[in-house]
Amino acid sequence: MMHRNILWITVLFVLLTGFVKPRNFTVVTETKWLISESSSLSVNGTTNINKFACDIPAYDQTDTLTLSRGNKEIILSGDIRLKIQSFNCHNSIMTHDLRKTLKEKEFPHLRIRFLSLSEFPDLTAKPAMITGFVDIELAGATKRFQVKYLVSIDDQKNIHLLGSRDVNFSDFNLIPPRKLGGMIKTNDKLSVAFHLKMRDLN
Repeated sequence: MMHRNILWITVLFVLLTGFVKPRNFTVVTETKWLISESSSLSVNGTTNINKFACDIPAYDQTDTLTLSRGNKEIILSGDIRLKIQSFNCHNSIMTHDLRKTLKEKEFPHLRIRFLSLSEFPDLTAKPAMITGFVDIELAGATKRFQVKYLVSIDDQKNIHLLGSRDVNFSDFNLIPPRKLGGMIKTNDKLSVAFHLKMRDLN
């Protein structure tokens, strides 16, 4: 008799709890953004005598980013791969030196892997400032950074994601280029900015 009561109690418990969502249950919505070829990346730096600016003016890949929303976190996933050979410093010597410093022959790509956002972006014409984490892979080394973003949408429904972050050559175990026997020294810090122009695929 006792065994039968225990059996009924077990069955009743299963029926009552089977329709209760787990405490960690998360409803996720996903949006995919297609990255346009007009996206770009720029790197600004300084030497002990002047400034320099290098850029990759166009993105030659067909990639997407996925924006996922849950009840606890916002995830921006996906990555972009940029050819080191595409860097143009608008000075042949500086362009050559930067590509060599970044070990272009051994590691031909710079990769930015998107990980998260601080909040779900409200897409309006007025740029909204949010933050997120990315992994930057360069010259065989990977380092995680928090990035500042400006997010907006224009009249043509193009989504603009502008990210910026200061990094150092030394973050990736690189030695800044030098010229003329060390008389011209490139400073360790670089300001990296990228502009992703995207379309909503949903």
